[in-house]
Amino acid sequence: MSRQKLTRLGVELPLLPTSTVGSFPKTPELAEARTKYARKQITRAQLEALEKKATEFWIRAQEEIGLDVLVDGEQYRGDMVAYFAELMGGFQAGGLVRSYGNRYYHKPVIVGEVKWPGPMTVAWWRWTQSLTKKPVKGMLTGPYTVMDWSFNDYYRDRKSACLALAREIRREVEALIEAGARIIQIDEPAISVRQEELPFAIEAMHLTVDGLPAYFITHACYGAFETIYPDMLELPVDNLDLAISNSALDLLKIFEKDPFTKDLSLGVLDVHSHRIETPAEIKARVMRGIRVLPPERVWVDPDCGLKTRTVEESRSKLEAMLTAVRELRTELA
Repeated sequence: MSRQKLTRLGVELPLLPTSTVGSFPKTPELAEARTKYARKQITRAQLEALEKKATEFWIRAQEEIGLDVLVDGEQYRGDMVAYFAELMGGFQAGGLVRSYGNRYYHKPVIVGEVKWPGPMTVAWWRWTQSLTKKPVKGMLTGPYTVMDWSFNDYYRDRKSACLALAREIRREVEALIEAGARIIQIDEPAISVRQEELPFAIEAMHLTVDGLPAYFITHACYGAFETIYPDMLELPVDNLDLAISNSALDLLKIFEKDPFTKDLSLGVLDVHSHRIETPAEIKARVMRGIRVLPPERVWVDPDCGLKTRTVEESRSKLEAMLTAVRELRTELA
């Protein structure tokens, strides 16, 4: 059904479509420029020019590697929640908190009614799509994760904050669709944090996407998926992108018991490891997936964003992934 939906939207993809989760490492030139901008040593216009240069670098790299559905690489973003909180009304920046490893971000604080300020990602999506004939995903952070990764000093409870965010983020989804986006990924890495809140996380996604003409993907990073499965299948999206390579694909065993009813993006690369997986390893991981689901319903990508890896590591990992996928396509044909 989902492949038919893509066709109706004018998107034709090969068997085992390949993509990435969203982020790529900042090029050394851009990383230096971001530091200079923070120190007020360059202007916003100078920084944006380098962000565009880095974005084009990654579009060309994705085309050379052979990916099917491209991303802008998020060269203009820092943290996936703070970026949107800095633009939306109702937020102010909080203190630094540790996210993972030695990475920190300013945790946003909801201090008033959250408001969509107008398009936040559309100009970047439109410009990136102009660089390639391949489809580029719209990329957003979902309402549950924005709520969970922020302090709430305004709404009466977490559910109220989450649903308010959903209504505003929907307006960004609508703007992306109006601009021409046909595949939109809405990241919800926090969705398995509190099992008891899954019902209103699902309600929030309904508010965000119901009735809108796009193929929707939800990415969830490492988490206790077994605690929310199969209920997470109630999310009103076409494709669940799950980071399961790091758990030896144990989640697939759960799918054998309770059938998976959506398209599945298999996260087959461990983005938190410097090691470059071999095509044989990746091929074996994909094979485990297509033993549980028909290959027509399986996408292949890394298990999370690649921003923590180097440029060389990112390319090498993706090249190995494409080698494995091409071999599988030949065998399955």
